[in-house]
Amino acid sequence: MDTGLSGTHVLVTGASGGIGLEVTRQLLLEGARVTGTYNRSLEPLDGIKKDWPKHLNVVQADQTSEEEVRMLFEAANQAFGRVDVLVANAAIAPLKGKAIQEMSLEQWEQTLRVNLTGTFLCSKYFFNNLQKYPGETASLILIGSTAGLFGEAWHVDYSTSKSALHGLMMSLKNEIVHLAAKGRVNLINPGWTMTPMAEKTLTDGNMTRRILQTIPMRKTAVPEDIARVILYLASDNLAGHVSGQTITVAGGMEGRVLFTQEEIDAYRG
Repeated sequence: MDTGLSGTHVLVTGASGGIGLEVTRQLLLEGARVTGTYNRSLEPLDGIKKDWPKHLNVVQADQTSEEEVRMLFEAANQAFGRVDVLVANAAIAPLKGKAIQEMSLEQWEQTLRVNLTGTFLCSKYFFNNLQKYPGETASLILIGSTAGLFGEAWHVDYSTSKSALHGLMMSLKNEIVHLAAKGRVNLINPGWTMTPMAEKTLTDGNMTRRILQTIPMRKTAVPEDIARVILYLASDNLAGHVSGQTITVAGGMEGRVLFTQEEIDAYRG
């Protein structure tokens, strides 16, 4: 089925990361024009840029800076015109877990500043872009986490930042239609996904067994699994009447143990 994404301008934040990199690739394959952001390293995007030099615009931006986000959207508009879809994907997840009584205020504020305030700023200027360039359709796709759904001990900063995206989505779905009559806002909650951010955890055999005990499908996701759902929500052809929805992409993950470790080992062979 035709996604209808050919010629659509999609802005992907955190495009140099695991999920962001894959969704950028998939969008380009569909014929979309993509503005992709990175904060520190451009290297992961180099190969894609060489393959699609006229369809990929790469911009360095710190989404915690309102001025940089404003300039990001200006650069995107200059490159490809109106931004039709925003994939608000950029986020951080402190690797070392800390109990709340040991967590510094600095860590708490930094995680929320990147994951929540940064998403707010990108959403704000996406809506500003819709006001400046009127159109009937638009799609905002927020990337949350199962940590925001079930919670995650020792990572209260991360889980709180992701949980708050639900409230943002539920409010913005009602605002976007005043700028684009068929505009949509949705939230995706990926579960454990093999990305550079999670690789250390998912290559630890004991930790992987513990994770798989909570997943009926007894497998973790790969970036392609998340990217395909993002493409679905970006497409007016496929998801044109889907708004205000949370889609969890986690193999049926629950916040409880479903299998013994022996059952997991037997299943994995």
